[in-house]
Amino acid sequence: MNEGLEEYVLEHIDDEPEALARIDHDTHVQNYYWHMCSGHLQGRLIKMLTSMIKPRRVLELGTFSGYSALCLAEGLSSDDCLIDTIEINDEQEDFIREHLALSPLAKRIRLHIGDARDIVPTLGERYDLVFIDANKRQYVEYYDLVMDYLNPGGYIIADNTLWAGKVVDPKAQREAQTRGIMAFNDHVKQDTRVERVIIPLRDGLTLIRKLP
Repeated sequence: MNEGLEEYVLEHIDDEPEALARIDHDTHVQNYYWHMCSGHLQGRLIKMLTSMIKPRRVLELGTFSGYSALCLAEGLSSDDCLIDTIEINDEQEDFIREHLALSPLAKRIRLHIGDARDIVPTLGERYDLVFIDANKRQYVEYYDLVMDYLNPGGYIIADNTLWAGKVVDPKAQREAQTRGIMAFNDHVKQDTRVERVIIPLRDGLTLIRKLP
């Protein structure tokens, strides 16, 4: 998508809520890895998918700056629904808490700091929707972990599954993160417990549904 077409798309979809615009702006200004923020288009898609799935419990691996967590929270049907979001980088905690507090939807979000592989088994929850956007090297490990806590008929949304096209670039396939994404895509394709589709939006979003 070229810059002009992207601008046209953004002009013809729902507006970005003020709290999300602030997170996006501050992420760009304060964070070296600003490109990891979901952003306007992907954020509206995440919100709409959440509204369609109607989950009561959501798990997010990789909070980063909190943008996608708020998009997930927007899509929940009520304050009785909750999101557990996990961020491994403790240096992000103050930024996340400060910016989530800009939205009244923050009450729907429980932030956990640490390694998802340690935290998820302690939460005592089963989930209807999981959003994976964490360390690409460990995507297969995350997938196998969350499948044990995903309800039948539940969904996984995995971000960055085309990895800027590197999955089809032989030179880039020497990189550990690219190999991690490729291993994940192969692993999901071979999993008979699910159905899946890849949406070529930004770095690629894979939608995965656990069969009943």
